[in-house]
Formats: sequence, C-alpha cells, structure tokens
Amino acid sequence: MGRKALSIDKIIVDLVLSDDSGTKKKLAKKILGLAYKKGIYPSSIHDFYMAAGRGEFSGFTVPAINLRSLTYDLARAIFRVAKKNNSGAFIFEIAKSEMGYTAQAPVEYASVILAAALRENYQGPVFIQADHTQANAKKFQENADKELQALQDVIADAVAAGFYNIDIDSSTLVDLSKPDIKAQQKLNYEVCAKLTQFIRRIEPKGITVSVGGEIGEVGHQNSTPEDLAAFMAGYRERLRKGLIGISKISIQTGTSHGGVVKADGSIAEVKLDFATLKNLSNIARKEFGLGGAVQHGASTLPEDMFHKFPEHDTIEVHLATGFQNMLLDSQSFPVDLKKRMYDWLNLNAASERKPGESDEQFFYKARKKALGPFKKDIMGLPQEVRDEIAAEIENKFDFLFKQLDAVNNRELADKYVSLRRVIVRKHKAGKEVVHDGEGAD
Repeated sequence: MGRKALSIDKIIVDLVLSDDSGTKKKLAKKILGLAYKKGIYPSSIHDFYMAAGRGEFSGFTVPAINLRSLTYDLARAIFRVAKKNNSGAFIFEIAKSEMGYTAQAPVEYASVILAAALRENYQGPVFIQADHTQANAKKFQENADKELQALQDVIADAVAAGFYNIDIDSSTLVDLSKPDIKAQQKLNYEVCAKLTQFIRRIEPKGITVSVGGEIGEVGHQNSTPEDLAAFMAGYRERLRKGLIGISKISIQTGTSHGGVVKADGSIAEVKLDFATLKNLSNIARKEFGLGGAVQHGASTLPEDMFHKFPEHDTIEVHLATGFQNMLLDSQSFPVDLKKRMYDWLNLNAASERKPGESDEQFFYKARKKALGPFKKDIMGLPQEVRDEIAAEIENKFDFLFKQLDAVNNRELADKYVSLRRVIVRKHKAGKEVVHDGEGAD
C-alpha cells in the first residue's frame, strides 16, 4: 500500500470518527481538492436522463445505492465494479432519514464517496444523491412553513456538500380521500415545485441539479397514468416559468422499503407490477420528456427479478436494505458487536416493537437504527474483517450491475455529463452555499 493510499485512508478515518463539524468540513475540503486534481467531479445526472427522455439511448437501468454503514469500503467496491464493467452511470445516495439514524451528514457522506473514488483511481463524474427528501405529513399539517424550511435546510446542506442530485418526496402529502385525482396530488405537486425552485436558486452556476419527483408513496397503492398526468399538469403550472423541472419520476408498483418480514425472519414474496412500471416510464418519456420512471425499495427482491427492470424501461432503481442485511448477517461480522447492537435496540427501540412481533421481525426492522450509535465500532473493525465483508457485497454489486445492464455505458456518461469544478463560499450568516462552477480543466 502506497503513501498516498495510507494518507487517504487516514483522512477518512479521522473525518468519520470526528465529532467536530469544523474538523469534518476542513477534511472534506481537502478531499474535494484532491478529487478535482485527479479528475473526479461530483456531478448531476440531469442531462444524461434528459437525453434518455429524448430517446437517444435506452436498454439499461441506473443503480442508485444507499450505503448505510461501512460506506468507505463499500463505495470502493462499487468503484471497482464500475471500472471492471466500464460503467459510468451509477449513483451513491442516502435518504434524509438515513442521514439521521446512520449519523452520516451530507458533508461526511460525500467526502467518503470521493475518497473511495480517489483510493480506486476512478476518474470522471460521481453522482451523489439525496434520496427521499421527504415531507412529514403530520408536521406539514401542523406547520407547513416550518416543515418546508426543514426540507430546504437539508437540501442546502446536501448541495453544498456536492449532492447534485436531489429526490423530492412529497408523495406523503397525497390525499387519496379526495375524489378528484388532481386534488389528491395537489399538495404533492405544489411542494415539489416549491422545492425545485429553491434548488434552482442555490445550485452552482453551470450545474443543473437533477431533481426527482414522486407520485406514490412506497408501500401504498400502485400509481396510475392518471396520477402521473395530474401531478405533471399541476407541477408545471406551479413551477415558475422558465425554470428547469424534474428529470425523473418515482412511482409505486408493489414493493416496500426493506421488504416485508415474516415471523421467522424470512422476507415475504413480493408482487411487483412491471407492466405499470413500463407503461408509466414510457409515458414519462414520450409525454413529458423525462428520463423515465424510478423504482424504490428493490434490494430485497428475488435475484431473478432484476433483469426485468431494463426490460421494462426503468430509468433508475433504488437499492439499500439488502446490502445492510449482507453486512450485519455476514459470518465475518463480529458476533459480540452484533449482540451489543441488539442489546442497545432492546433498550432504545423497545417502543417500536409491535404486539405479537417475533424477535426476528423486530430486529430486522429496527437494527438500522443501531448503525449510527455503533458507526465508530464498525469503522474500527480490523481491516481484514472489513475487506472480507466488502468482498462478499462486491460480488452482489457486480451481479446487480450486470442484471441491470448498467455496463459499458461509460462513454455515454462522458458524452452527456459536463464536469464542473465548484467553488464553495459563505453568505452573511456564515452558512456554506455553492456559489460558482467552472468547466473541468
């Protein structure tokens, strides 16, 4: 291992283990500077998706991968898989809720991803995404302005950190009790338009942040062409004239986040409506010029399903819980650490246990909440243990890239994605905001 590799490893360990926000920002700035020097650029996938919407290419699905733990090691594995398969379109993402329970703020997450690219000698665009920037329906009803401000704060922090892809999830505000479909979608499209306008105000010069909308909350009833038409009509009416809108649309087709767990801990069989997925994706492209439809909650699906996503014109698929399961259930993961995590859950997440739930159901659902409190313990595992776990999951990444046909598309990414170096400045209140962007050297 060379001095450069050791240096990057040390910076990341220091950044992840530090509890001081100033230290994290200082180390993040160092990582970003090194990344730019090596031709690594946080980028937006917007233009790439709009080209797909124009029919300039098709036939593959972009994997969007949530890394909840062991992020540095698993991101390195993803970059190795991408280089091996000549892949250029793949996304690293973390949801608003995940930022909290995994203790990975945007500045840390983005820095770890860029450091992984440095470590694996990857070059080119790196897509980092804020997944499920989600409105809380109850809080919105109590105080809409306060909830919108909270979402804007998350978005501002993410964009400042290099997240140039933001998924807005205001589908939680859809009101199915209303008889008219457009009325059902009203709050959804209004909030999505407002947040899009906010993103356009703060995005760096020269970068069009990729924005995603969502018309059906995951785990609820399947989306319809009428839902999509009503959302898009209202969204375009509300979006300020001349502004660029969303590049993709997330829909509901039958899955649920993390899968549905049976009493013995196994995952129940999922029925996924691929016909709906294909139909809405094609409508999104042909009628609205979007990249296509996005599928959430897919990582726990049976392996023989994944090849169907590109066959049914899915532009993007979100993958999260399956990798968390592989990490925590790996034979290489220390038994004593897992026991301490479960003991912590018994004390700190007891209120989440539902009547009649088995231990397997409770821990499967709740164990993600222990990833933040035990982040340092997991990061501090011996390197050989981390390598063993990462190697197991790397095989899964490779399988998924191939099943999704997300291979040999590096040239397309290079063709449609502009590389921009972004300068981060501070406004009067002292908060970091992206200020300017310039073309790659």
